[in-house]
Amino acid sequence: MAFIPAWRNFKRMEDFTAFGAALVYAAAVLEALDRRLGDGLAQAIVLWPLLHLAAALVLPLRWPLLRRLLGRYVWLSFCAGFGQTATSVVVGAALMAGAAFAIFHEVSVAEDVLSLAPVFCAFAAGIGALAAQALLARRLERRPEVLTVIARR
Repeated sequence: MAFIPAWRNFKRMEDFTAFGAALVYAAAVLEALDRRLGDGLAQAIVLWPLLHLAAALVLPLRWPLLRRLLGRYVWLSFCAGFGQTATSVVVGAALMAGAAFAIFHEVSVAEDVLSLAPVFCAFAAGIGALAAQALLARRLERRPEVLTVIARR
């Protein structure tokens, strides 16, 4: 099914945002590993954050109330023009750069492993939420009432 360019751009932006956040996370993990902050580093930057990512990804897709709320947010983001204009893309990239700066700053000033766990867990949960949004965009386009609106825009 062919969609209008605005919907394709929106879905692309949702995908690239989640992928970009995952790349920033991977780079921060490598930076933290390079700093060698002690025992338990793998738990603090991989294991516990992975649980947060899974919860942030699975809960909105499985729990009907959260699915409706996040689906509504995704739809309103499309209606507001997210990822459809150059300004929107630049603002999204600036926000991602700000998040990258924040996590790399936390890694650079960390004195021990325990101070990294909350930062990595929060960032991983954000990646899970972004991935859930990208998946919910795919679900939205299968709904007949959404298809009619997408086709008209």
